[in-house]
Formats: sequence, C-alpha cells, structure tokens
Amino acid sequence: MTASLRLSLLAIVGYFLAAAAPSQERPGPPPTPRIYIFDAGAITGLDPQLFNFARDELAEVDFVNAAYLIVHPRGTLMFDAGGIPDSAFEDDGRPVQEGVLSASRPLKPQLAAIGYTPDDIDYFALSHYHSDHTANANDFARATWIVQKAERDYMFAENPQGIIRPETYNLLRDAETILLDNEELDVFGDGTVVVIPTPGHTPGHQVVAVRLANYGPVVLGGDLYHYPEERTTGRVPTFEFDPDASRASREKIEQYLRETGATLWIEHDIATHAELPRAPQYVD
Repeated sequence: MTASLRLSLLAIVGYFLAAAAPSQERPGPPPTPRIYIFDAGAITGLDPQLFNFARDELAEVDFVNAAYLIVHPRGTLMFDAGGIPDSAFEDDGRPVQEGVLSASRPLKPQLAAIGYTPDDIDYFALSHYHSDHTANANDFARATWIVQKAERDYMFAENPQGIIRPETYNLLRDAETILLDNEELDVFGDGTVVVIPTPGHTPGHQVVAVRLANYGPVVLGGDLYHYPEERTTGRVPTFEFDPDASRASREKIEQYLRETGATLWIEHDIATHAELPRAPQYVD
C-alpha cells in the first residue's frame, strides 16, 4: 500500500469516526462568554461588480463562510448555519460544491467535537435569510429563534424572492420564537451578548455584539459588510433590499464601534478569519 493511499484511507476513517462518534456530555458553563468559529466553507467565482467594485479595487474577491457558537455562563447562542447542508455530504467525506458555494466539513461534527449537539443550543439567530447563511437552520428548530419581525415575515411570505432557500429553514416556522420589531435584545440579561437590528441588506438583518473578557468586545457583522473596502468607500452591493437603510445601519454600527472600541468581524472576509482560531479552539 502506498503512503498516499494510506493517508487517504486514514482521512476517510477519521471522517467516519467524527461523524459517527456519540456526542460528548455538554460542557459546563464557562466563567465568561466565549465564541467558537466553525468552518462553513467558501464562496468563489463571484463577480465584484455585484458589489459595485472592480477586481483591482479589492484585496480579495472570494469569501470564506463561517458560523459561530457563543457560549455564555447562562446558555448558548448559535449565529448563522452555513451555506452547504450537512445532508449534502457523502459518507466518503469528499468536499461538496454547489454553484459558488463549497465546503469540506459538515457543521454538526464540528459542533460535536466541542461537546454540543443542535439540541443543546438554547438560542438560534440568523444574521439574515440568504441561503449561504441558512443551510443547517432546521437543525436548530428546537432552540428559541431570535428574529426581527420584518425578516420573519419575508421568510414566510407566499413567494419570497432572491438568494433564499425556504426548505433550509422551514421548521423555524414552529420554533419557540422571540420576535423583535426592529429592536435590540440582551440575550442573557447582563449586556454581554446583544442582538442589534441592522436592516437594509435584508428587511431584518441583524448583528450580534459580544463582550469578551480577554479579547475585548466584538461585533459579529453578518453581511452588514462583505468586503472591508466597503467600509472605506461607502459602497453597497447591487442587491441590497434597501440601500439607504443599509447605510444607516452601517453608520449606527460604526458609531457603536467607536464608542466601545469593539472589533468588527466581517463574516465573509478572508483576512478577518485568517487571524482567528477555528473550533475546537475559541476566542474569549
């Protein structure tokens, strides 16, 4: 047997073991909030003109895709759910490509590696309904869903249009829900994890501000921005639901960043996530 064949077999066995292994007992609560960052793949082959840029104006054109688990002393909040559903992966562990979306790792085994299953998640929130964020949303339908009313109304409209796959989140219709009317929510009641409405990219886009004891405050920005160059040029994508609302939401968060000294994590930005550890490591 060649060395390359042995490595391939070991990789396949490792995938089976990770996918089939029983989940660990849910870890005890941490002393302060922490964030686990999950690898949800990549988005490639994008046309920069969709975002009102020329290729040479961007340091990077392609995107990463991420999902986050916030673990607080009083519970857990899952934020976003990736672009490739776990059900799309075959047992051989091969990467999956769906159009411009790709992923090499399903989400639930990454969650299991830190001791959690979807049933262990107390709260679930989407930044917004675009399908590169909702792929595994139905797995979290037993959690309490935190959503802005305008977003939920659009998601369950008779014929929603755009970058949307209702079959990936349809079970949320019957989930226990905290429905916000363009409102903030202090998720755990101590000011350390706050959902903030930022409409514009979609009707009820939202971000999450987290106060970390060691790293400092961060804002999980969803698609408030896609490229860091949007922050310096003021440009918005061509497909915003409401461009003026997007600009107002951006200014609100920029003001928040100035006042708090928080760091903005742009969810699709390669440079942002190159400096951050992936689960099972965490940021606290």
